[in-house]
Amino acid sequence: MPARKAALALAAAALAVPLAAGCSTAQKAVDCARLGLEISDDVDDLQRSVTDTASDTDNAGKILDNLEKDTKKLKDKSGNVDVGKALDHLQKAIGNVRDALRDDKNPDLTPLTDAAGELSKVCTSK
Repeated sequence: MPARKAALALAAAALAVPLAAGCSTAQKAVDCARLGLEISDDVDDLQRSVTDTASDTDNAGKILDNLEKDTKKLKDKSGNVDVGKALDHLQKAIGNVRDALRDDKNPDLTPLTDAAGELSKVCTSK
């Protein structure tokens, strides 16, 4: 799955942070990568929930709750403007999926996976 590949790239990039970088910079990159991986896992879980069970809104709702929690954790830890923008896009996509499920519609997960990919890019470029 694309989100899984992005998560693995994210984790690998975080581990490749040069030792010459300041400790706080390296820690922020690792935190971004770790929480980015959690978010990617949540997106994968949501995709399975929505596609495998046609409308398991209870499970999808729990996954969306996890996504929101993980997104908030990362936003609270990061002062990076680009990470903040990516998280804003992710939060908007989460809201759109939640709205679609509440309206008994099949949600379009493309913006959500795109936002998770955007987060992966900004976490690995810092």
